[in-house]
Amino acid sequence: MYELEIAESEAELKQLLKQQKIVTLQERVQLLYLLKSEQAETVQQAAQLLGRHRVTIQDWLRRYRAGGLAGMLESGVRSGRPRAIPKWVETALQKRLQEPEGFDGYQAICDWLETQLGIAAEYKTVYKLVHNRLQASPKVPRPVSIEQSSEQLEAYKKTA
Repeated sequence: MYELEIAESEAELKQLLKQQKIVTLQERVQLLYLLKSEQAETVQQAAQLLGRHRVTIQDWLRRYRAGGLAGMLESGVRSGRPRAIPKWVETALQKRLQEPEGFDGYQAICDWLETQLGIAAEYKTVYKLVHNRLQASPKVPRPVSIEQSSEQLEAYKKTA
């Protein structure tokens, strides 16, 4: 038998369960709901219902005891390889992409990153960052004739 006082009510847990978008967090809330509604009387029963190991369930309950619901739902630091392009470079690149002169292409962005910011990044990495993550494109304005009149251009836009 577990010895844990769950502060939230069944209705609150049910509502919170519907709000969770991430499956692992949903399972954690579901654990509390199962224990609060007495559908599972032991940690072993809860583990079987959730399809998780008993030790995992005990770890979640330990987090709940230590930090409450917020502590239980807190996600830890993910391990893995750090990004090739740091966040500060990403924000600088995003600002630079919003400027009117733009870049000639993705290779120009690679060159700019290396010369201006000292970050050597592959073409593919820069393409994925700019195209997929920032949802931008290297913009180069088309040449404008010197003889072009802004009044005629506005009149054309209105009639076209």
